[in-house]
Amino acid sequence: MDNSYLLIFALLLGCLASTMPVFMALFFTGTVGLVYLVGIDPQIVVEVLYRSMDKFALVVVMFFVLCGNIMTTGSIVEKLIKTANVLVGHLPGGLAMAGVLACGFFGAISGSTVATVVAIGGFMIPALIDNKYDEKFSVGLMTTAPILGVIIPPSIAMILYAMVSNDQLEALFLTGFIPGLFIILAMSAYSYFVCKKMGMTKRERPSSKETLSVLKESIWALFLPILIFGGIYSGLFTANEAAVVACFYAFFVEIAIHRDMKVSHIKKVIVSSAVTSATLLVIVAGASVFGEYLTFEQIPGKIATVVVENISSPWVFLLSVNILLLFIGMFMDIISATLILTPIFLPLLSKFGIDTMHFGLLMTINLGIGYCTPPLGVSLYITGATVDRNIIYVSKAVMPFLFIQIAILLVLTFWPDIVLLLPRLIYGYGG
Repeated sequence: MDNSYLLIFALLLGCLASTMPVFMALFFTGTVGLVYLVGIDPQIVVEVLYRSMDKFALVVVMFFVLCGNIMTTGSIVEKLIKTANVLVGHLPGGLAMAGVLACGFFGAISGSTVATVVAIGGFMIPALIDNKYDEKFSVGLMTTAPILGVIIPPSIAMILYAMVSNDQLEALFLTGFIPGLFIILAMSAYSYFVCKKMGMTKRERPSSKETLSVLKESIWALFLPILIFGGIYSGLFTANEAAVVACFYAFFVEIAIHRDMKVSHIKKVIVSSAVTSATLLVIVAGASVFGEYLTFEQIPGKIATVVVENISSPWVFLLSVNILLLFIGMFMDIISATLILTPIFLPLLSKFGIDTMHFGLLMTINLGIGYCTPPLGVSLYITGATVDRNIIYVSKAVMPFLFIQIAILLVLTFWPDIVLLLPRLIYGYGG
């Protein structure tokens, strides 16, 4: 291996180990590589930064961030949880199932795991404990179920993957529905059997009148994901336009119908969303500079050659990548990892005959699981702060649920047809 590659790798690890912000570590390492090792004009770095920001696909990310903030400020989240509870809350473990279902509902609007942990986990964990659910079970469930935020569309990670891979975004979104449903069903089934074994009694089933009353109260909140996906897949508007429509709809519902948000709150929500979006954008910018260095040095192609020489089976390759991504997901946020790793892996996919959309879904799930994988998954620390528990306690709590998610990941890895079923049915995708 070239000594310059080792130098760049050591520099990147050193920056990250020094607790330097990820975007600065990527930018600094990429700049050193481009200017001092490759020898290009520093002005090129400025052009790379500009090009990375000048992408229309990033608009959809910013508006979905805004939509998620509107929901958490108003009462849409609360109404989604009430709906989930009225549907399955009467079963043994019903409130736990409602929490999983609520993560699915919220994920279908926000596109973010962290937002789902904060919005749903912060509400559901105290509710589960108050209703006599085991604390460790409650913490484990509501730390891991928010992975649905990046799997069920719209997913911010999928948007960025499509931006790099040039896959059709609407078709890529479709790959997340069946895996998301699998995770909901598997975690709900586990909750049912665990709570039944613990002797938790059924709650009284709500009457038809009570169910209809909750559905009527929540109809505006439930219509939001229908509006997003109905608009996209009917051709009424694109994914970018859907994000804007969702924001205006959420503002209208919260201010004019639910009346849980005042006009004076709008500025605060927009500013908060702008700060979050800016955080994402600077990560994109830093990753783009590092990615430019990789491109100049043709590192993805060289890695592809080495891998192909040593691995002949696509299944062995996918299994190896799963292990690598699970490890990386513990240390790096999903935005940075997607932007850095996608250009490296893309040249390998064609050599092994692996579909790019199938791989995009696997990458998203792997990095999503990394968010709640001990010892450094960010979701572990968010939940730990919520319940005032240390990282060891939370790490033990998530293990059964991580095994479930990894089992589903392996099924999806070696059964690509199930991932690509909906893109093929709706778009005739040839894969």
